[in-house]
Amino acid sequence: MPLDHAPDIRIRGSVCPHDCPSTCALEVEVLDGARIGAVRGAAANSYTAGVVCAKVARYAERIHHPDRLTRPLLRSGPKGSGQFRPIDWEEALDRVADVFSTTAARYGSAAVWPYYYAGTMGLVQRDGINRLRHVMRYSRQKSTICTTLAESGWLAGVGRITGPDPREMARADLIVVWGGNPVGTQVNVMTHVTRARKERGAKLVVVDPYRTGTAAVADMHLAPRPGTDGALACAVMHVAFRDGFADRAYMARYADDPAGLEAHLASRGPAWAAGITGLPAEQIEEFAKLYCTTQRTYIRVGYGFSRLRNGSAQLFAVSCLPTVTGAWQYEGGGAFWNNRAIYHWNKTLIEGLDAVDPAIRMMDMSRVGAVLTGDRRELGDGPPVHAMLIQNTNPAVVAPDSNRVRRGFQRDDLFVCVHEQFMTETARLADVVLPATMFMEHDDIYQAGGHSHIQIGPKLVEPPGECRPNHDVIQGLAQRLDAVHPGFAMTAWELIDATLLASGWPDAQSVLEGRWIDAQPDFAESHFLDGFGHADGKFHFSPDWSRIGPDHARMPKFPDHMPAIDESTQKLPFRLVAAPARQFLNTSFTETPTSRRREVRPTALVHPEDASRLGLVEGGLVRLGNARGEVRVHVRLFDGLQPGVVVVESVWPNGDFVDGLGINALTSDDPAPPNGGAVFHDTAVWMRAAQAEMALAAD
Repeated sequence: MPLDHAPDIRIRGSVCPHDCPSTCALEVEVLDGARIGAVRGAAANSYTAGVVCAKVARYAERIHHPDRLTRPLLRSGPKGSGQFRPIDWEEALDRVADVFSTTAARYGSAAVWPYYYAGTMGLVQRDGINRLRHVMRYSRQKSTICTTLAESGWLAGVGRITGPDPREMARADLIVVWGGNPVGTQVNVMTHVTRARKERGAKLVVVDPYRTGTAAVADMHLAPRPGTDGALACAVMHVAFRDGFADRAYMARYADDPAGLEAHLASRGPAWAAGITGLPAEQIEEFAKLYCTTQRTYIRVGYGFSRLRNGSAQLFAVSCLPTVTGAWQYEGGGAFWNNRAIYHWNKTLIEGLDAVDPAIRMMDMSRVGAVLTGDRRELGDGPPVHAMLIQNTNPAVVAPDSNRVRRGFQRDDLFVCVHEQFMTETARLADVVLPATMFMEHDDIYQAGGHSHIQIGPKLVEPPGECRPNHDVIQGLAQRLDAVHPGFAMTAWELIDATLLASGWPDAQSVLEGRWIDAQPDFAESHFLDGFGHADGKFHFSPDWSRIGPDHARMPKFPDHMPAIDESTQKLPFRLVAAPARQFLNTSFTETPTSRRREVRPTALVHPEDASRLGLVEGGLVRLGNARGEVRVHVRLFDGLQPGVVVVESVWPNGDFVDGLGINALTSDDPAPPNGGAVFHDTAVWMRAAQAEMALAAD
């Protein structure tokens, strides 16, 4: 018998587009020019260093999944029924453009709300929707769902979103991963941590409310109650001043008010912090001594701070630590959150920034449920939203207060077009569904948040069926809506090239041939030796919060515990953390069989003491609830958190929960101070065994 055809395998460079700070440089096997094989991290990239997460390594499962959307669809049954019929692209775009035109004519252009987020991190395919928004004067979007709280906290003290080169973790003697779980959410951090541990004998400390995969391999894990990290940071600084570890000469040169900070912290020692965090005072003392006596200490700040009402205040407190000890001045020392400011992009062509009208209302994407159910705090004096285009996000699952979100989407007077790769729960609620490409099927350009590289991901294979890139959809609508802007007449590659040149970088072909640009500033700039990002060049222990956001009155004058969280009460005695699952990325990868098999099912991690008191058993059902809703999940007994804390790793699709209601049925869409932000990890709930619920009903 003849041998099977041996495929022609070519290794092509690409970039992971998913919502992760690593933005990994990839080496992709392209089989016969048509299919994807193995995906590996690019070894030549000094940050990716040959490592990629398991879910992206098996990307062939996702890109060649049989359930991908491949044709435009028109709803043929009730909203949410999943009943659609195929239509062609011309009809689909004509219908969307016609509804947008008639809606704007009847209610005003602000009644149309384009909605997007970071399902792709590519600048052209992700952000081009804003060009249509601005030119057509549609409602603007305040993008708060992920980073706003952390950004506010970092800017308060540091003043500029950059920091020491993340590769310097490998040259640190102590790495503190605070508010993050890089084993599951940005695996390349662990590459550099592991190198420091092997080559320098470095210690790894993890601060997180529960024993994550990263905490499980740490030398020390501190598990404070959710929302109390600021108290822990204050206690460490108290010890630095108390025991003579504060670098007074450094602070005199680089900080605004060290004397005021020292006086403020005098009453905020380990015993005080223990009462707030639930950590033993002895453990706080141990950590403080380790931190204060290790010169090369690198704090890797995670995104967990961006999920709590007091997240900005907490992250600000943590960022003060290397200023008190002077760690910023040393290689392998300081703190790092994100490198966003180093790229100095001019995205006028991509986003239509020259067409922005600041008088057009801006609505908070995290409060999409409030917007769609008529909340005047978001709508202002403008019209209700009657038409939407949604790209790169799945708000029916990922947005807070999801019961309210779904009620909004089920309005009969709301038209929704969703451009998607799979039939998500948001797509099921749409009127028109358009099939979208994946990252290896179009051109785009990427910046890193967790490192310093600019990269281009070129098109490697043809998409299945009739899938089209985001850029092509925006162009098609612009043509039908008579939207005029130079960006609408350019290909994705032309936009990449023009944006690079306008931003002071080499042209697109040079970047592609060189694989990436390393944009990390020099040591002095990265470590703020030339001054921090404020006008006075100082780190601000006493920040002007009014410059950061409108809800500034509640913010503390100095770093402190800010008691603004959803505290547990007699009726709601548990604090819920809706942390990310390792095998998913938001709701991406929830459709791939390996990720689903490894995650098993939605599960509540419950401390054995709480389980015993409530009659919960391993594998049994528990009901969690508050005023916003109730969900049922299976129980896993877990001692890696404090009693009174429950963790549900997600974001599982709503349909995978016992009652078809996902975990965000419980989370609040309250905007957090000072500048908004979603508070997914800041939720008080009651918890009962499912059988207890049935007994109450019988009574």
